Amino acid sequence: MKPHVTVERVEVRVFRIPAEAPESDGTFRWEATTLVVVQILSAGERGIGYSYATPAAGALICLSLAPVLEGMSPFDTSACWKLLVAALRNLGASGIGMLAVSALDTALWDLKAKLLGVSLLDLLGAARAAIPIYGSGGFTSYSIDELQRQLGGWAGQGIPRVKMKVGRDPGADPERVAQARQAIGGRTELYVDANGGYSVKQALGLAERYAVLGVSWFEEPVPHQDFAGLCLLRERVPAAMEVVSGEYGFELDYYHRLLQAGSVDVVQADATRCGITGFLQVAALCAAYRLPLSSHCAPSLHLPLCCAVESARHLEYFHDHVRIEQHLFEGTREPVGGELAPDRGRPGLGLSLREEVARRYQTENFCWR
Repeated sequence: MKPHVTVERVEVRVFRIPAEAPESDGTFRWEATTLVVVQILSAGERGIGYSYATPAAGALICLSLAPVLEGMSPFDTSACWKLLVAALRNLGASGIGMLAVSALDTALWDLKAKLLGVSLLDLLGAARAAIPIYGSGGFTSYSIDELQRQLGGWAGQGIPRVKMKVGRDPGADPERVAQARQAIGGRTELYVDANGGYSVKQALGLAERYAVLGVSWFEEPVPHQDFAGLCLLRERVPAAMEVVSGEYGFELDYYHRLLQAGSVDVVQADATRCGITGFLQVAALCAAYRLPLSSHCAPSLHLPLCCAVESARHLEYFHDHVRIEQHLFEGTREPVGGELAPDRGRPGLGLSLREEVARRYQTENFCWR
C-alpha cells in the first residue's frame, strides 16, 4: 500500500457516439449515446469510471463534486461516497447528480484496486469466476429481419437467453415476439422489456399471450414508479413468468421501497446510476429479501461486480453498450459459452481508453486541479 495517498486531480471527458441507425424502445428514441468518462489521478495511477449520462454531469463533477474529494484518500471509498452524496443535498440526490457521483465512485474503486495492484474482482472478493449473460437489444425500430438476425445470432453463439424491446405498438408486439421465438428456437430463453410502455391491463393481457410463446421475463411492463401496478402483475402473470424492474434506481431507499412493496421477482441495478458502492448495497438488500439481482447495461463495468456478489443471477449484454465499450476501451471481454469472465491479471476494472479512437468522439473536456 502507498501511504498518505490523496486525490490529486480529476479529469472528465465527454464522448458522443452515434448509433448504427436511429433506435427506439417502448418509450424513448435515440440517435446517439453520450458517455461521461472520469479519471482520478493519485500517486502515479489513474482510476477510470464512467456513466451513460449527459455533458451536464461532467460540469457538475468538476464544479461541485471533485472539490469535496480534496485531501481524501482513494482507499476510503465509503467516506468519499458519503461526502459526494452529501454534496447533492441542495442539487437533488438522484438523476444527473447521481450519474455524476456514480462515475466518480467507480473511478475511486478502480484507483483503489490499481494502487493495491489487484483486479477489482480480487479487491471485492469473488463469488464466482464468470457470470452468465443475456443478449439484449431487439429494438422496436428494428424490422422483423433485423430482430430475427440479432436475436438468432446470439442464440447461435451459445448465449442461452435473449431480450427484445416491446411496448411501442402493443397491437403488433405479439407477432414480433412470435417471430423472435421462431428465430431463436425453443431452447433459448426469451425476455421482453416494455420500458414502462403498457398500462396494467394491457400488460396483464399480453403476459398471457407472451407466456404461450415461452417468455419467462417481463421487464418494466408498466412505469417503474408504479410499485402497486408491478405488484399486481407479479401476483397475476403466469407462474413461469418473472416481473422485473429497478434499472432507474439511484438511491438505496428506492430499492427498499420496491422490495417492501413486493413488486418484483428480480431486481435490476445500474452502477452508472447508483455507483459501485450503491450497487453493493443493493446486492446486500437483495440477499436480505432472498431475491436475485441482474445488472442493467454497461457490461464492462458490471462484470467484476456481478462476479463478486452472491445475489447476482446474470449480466445484461446490451448491444449498444457492448459496441461502444469495445470501441472506446482496451480490456473488454468476449463471452464464452454464454458467460463473461474478468481478466484478473489486469488491475482495477481492467479498462483503458483507446486514445486514437476516443479523440474522434470527444465533445467536451473538464478538469479539477
